[in-house]
Amino acid sequence: MIDDTARTSRQPAQLRPPLQISFEFFPPKTDAMEERFWETIHKLAPLRPRFVSVTYGAGGTTRERTLRMVSQVKSETGVDAAAHLTCVGASRDEVDEVVRGYQRAGINRIVALRGDPPEGVGQPFVPHPKGYRNAAELVAGIRRIGDFDISVAAYPERHPQSADWGAEIDNLKRKLDAGADRAITQMFFSNADYLRYLERARAAGITAPIVPGIQPIHSFKQISGFASRCGASIPTWLADRFEGLENDPETHQLVAAAVAAEQVTELLDEGVTEFHFYTLNRYNLVLALARLLGRRPAEETVSAT
Repeated sequence: MIDDTARTSRQPAQLRPPLQISFEFFPPKTDAMEERFWETIHKLAPLRPRFVSVTYGAGGTTRERTLRMVSQVKSETGVDAAAHLTCVGASRDEVDEVVRGYQRAGINRIVALRGDPPEGVGQPFVPHPKGYRNAAELVAGIRRIGDFDISVAAYPERHPQSADWGAEIDNLKRKLDAGADRAITQMFFSNADYLRYLERARAAGITAPIVPGIQPIHSFKQISGFASRCGASIPTWLADRFEGLENDPETHQLVAAAVAAEQVTELLDEGVTEFHFYTLNRYNLVLALARLLGRRPAEETVSAT
C-alpha cells in the first residue's frame, strides 16, 4: 500500500516544495477567439505564473500579433509574458530586429525555437542563406542583443530529425550552453519518457531546469493530430480511454480531467516542481490541474489566511 505521507501530492500545499507554473497561448485570429483568449488570461493570471508565452507562426506569420498580445498581457495583468521566436525563413538581421522590437516593448522573456519548415516537422530544415542555422545560434544571437530570459525546446521522445539519443542530448546542451535559462518539453503522455529524458540530460552534465510541457486533452482527435505532426506518441492505454467518446463530450471531458490529473500528480510525486501548460486558450482543465498541484488564485489564498 502506498503511504500517503511519502507522496508530495497528498501533502498540504504549504508543506510542499516551491512550485513554478507557466502557460502557453496562441495569438487569436478572430474577435471571438480574442475574447476567449482574454477570458482565459484573466482566469489564469491570479495563479501567479512565472510567465505566460504566446506562440509565433511559421515564418513569423503572426509576429505583429504575437508582439501585441504579449505587450497587452503584461500591461493588463502584470504577469510576465514571453514571446516565441523562430528563425524560419528570415535572415539574422530580420530576426535580430524582432528581438530588438521585443526589447523596446519591454518584453524580456523569449521562447527561442529553430522552428519547423512550412511543409511540416518531417521535412528537412533549410536555414535562410543569411539566417541562424539552429536554435543554439538563435539563443547566442539573442544573448548578444540583451539580457533576456530564454527558454528552449526539449523532446522527451527525441526530435524526429535527431539521429540518436546522443545527438538529441548534445543539441539540448548546445542550446543551454549558448545561454538559455531552461528547456520546456514538447507534450508527452508517458511520464516514463520524460523521466528517462531527464536522466539522460543529467548524465550528460546538464543542470538547467527541464520543465515538463503538459497538454490537457480538450479534444482527443485534435491532440492526436498534433502528436502525429510533431513526433509525440499516443500510448495505446491512452487511446483506449477515449475510444468511443467522439459523440459524448461530457464523458470525454471527465476522462480528460482524470488523465491530466494522473499525469501531473505522478510527476509531482516524482519530485517535479515546475510545469508548463499548453492551454490552447482554454482555462477549465488548467485551473483544476493547478489546484491539484497546490496553486490557487491569489485572492483565494489571501482569504484563507
